[in-house]
Amino acid sequence: MSDKGPDLAQGVAIESLADGQMLAGHVGDDNVLLARRGDEFFAIGAACSHYHGPLAEGLMVGDTVRCPWHHACFSLRTGEAVRAPALSAVDCWSTQRQDGKVVVLQKMEPAPARRAAAADAPQKIVIVGGGAAGFAAAEMLRRSGYAGSLTMLSDDEAPPVDRPNLSKDYLAGSAPEEWVPLRGNDFYADQGIALRLKTRVASIDVGAREIVLADGARVPYERLLLATGAEPVRLPISGMDLPHVRTLRSLTDCRALIAQAAAAKRAVVLGASFIGLEVAASLRARGLEVHVVAPEARAMERVLGPQLGAFVQRLHEEHGVVFHLGTTAVAIEPQTAVLANGERLDAQMVVVGVGVRPRIALAEQAGLRIDRGVVVDTMLQTSAAGVYAAGDIARWPDARSGAAIRVEHWVVALRQGQTAARNMLGANEIFDAVPFFWSQHYDVPINYVGHAESWDEIAIDGDLAARDATVRYQRNGRVLAVATVYRDVESLKEEVAMEATVT
Repeated sequence: MSDKGPDLAQGVAIESLADGQMLAGHVGDDNVLLARRGDEFFAIGAACSHYHGPLAEGLMVGDTVRCPWHHACFSLRTGEAVRAPALSAVDCWSTQRQDGKVVVLQKMEPAPARRAAAADAPQKIVIVGGGAAGFAAAEMLRRSGYAGSLTMLSDDEAPPVDRPNLSKDYLAGSAPEEWVPLRGNDFYADQGIALRLKTRVASIDVGAREIVLADGARVPYERLLLATGAEPVRLPISGMDLPHVRTLRSLTDCRALIAQAAAAKRAVVLGASFIGLEVAASLRARGLEVHVVAPEARAMERVLGPQLGAFVQRLHEEHGVVFHLGTTAVAIEPQTAVLANGERLDAQMVVVGVGVRPRIALAEQAGLRIDRGVVVDTMLQTSAAGVYAAGDIARWPDARSGAAIRVEHWVVALRQGQTAARNMLGANEIFDAVPFFWSQHYDVPINYVGHAESWDEIAIDGDLAARDATVRYQRNGRVLAVATVYRDVESLKEEVAMEATVT
């Protein structure tokens, strides 16, 4: 035995691993997960390729394993990342029974890319947007064997990034910038993806199947994915254009915040949204005094309810954040935030985190059906043939609630991008993933599965104060969403249960 668990190359007794059980061990210097399903044994890399979560502490579902941290899913047969947020496969080993033991043998070659088999596969695919959905679609197209022309048009300055890191570890100073890009610059050239940054799309000519750029150039497409994402809401108050006032959406925004934080002693965060509070935690990690201003009586109450909202607020207060609730900012001055209740807060930097709005202008101008987002069908196709939408802009029919919903979650955007990619190749795959997001506040993670815009009951199992709890949001006795604190496997089980529930 070693600190990596048993040496799986030497084998473990078959009877020591029950059906459905997983075991973390090693083969040489590699950490390996051994799993049993019936009479089959599988061996794959033990760490999730997303944030290196311990897969042995996750959940086996059929011949897959789900990561306990952020619900990525891997094939136990091939190591393939079959569900975001993981995008890269883990290694896979062969196994064999020998003398009452199961032995892990040699590492296997990665499975070849699947072929986009349809004879009528499109020759030109264009993706508008350089965020989670756009990147996940491009990566999945190539992973699925698509060999045609693939162009990404992004008005951002940087290639696609791991956006959750911008408000969490990278902003806090605990993650280097090389962790932020989803892929290195050579990935796009190697995969034949024409990534065009700082490129503004002026309009979409649906009839001609062309994208019209701001400089007048036209880009033809046979299939189009709109993944334009969302933009931060700007407050209609004076001072929003002052140089010390920032929103956070892009890597450029985050770099500017980090530069400002290096010279500031006090920050005011306007808005107690997830982004706002994660920014508050990150700035506290950098040693700044932080004040949060929000109109609600309790932080996060609208999204998380009074109990979990109060828990999050107390957590921030324990770390020195000062809340000014029940009020809003009415003006921003060079060194001051002026509040509606008459308070004047000193501020060397102001971060506005009051939510985002979907960027639907292009879709609207193109005549696509709009309803507080871009309306798509179960396969994420818009009202125009050959045009798909994914991510923050997409409003899709939710199989569990029976309603059309739009969700601004990173993982949802990634998964929709993957589904849209397969459907552009003719897969006819219904998007029915359960929405999931995670939020990190200091050392406390909150995992949330499902979707609850309102509820009539909140049921709490466990003890929030002890940081060990499950919070269920219910309406008419039915569970709509579940938030957990340090109950990772329970969160995964709730996700699986929701997947089996449709209207």
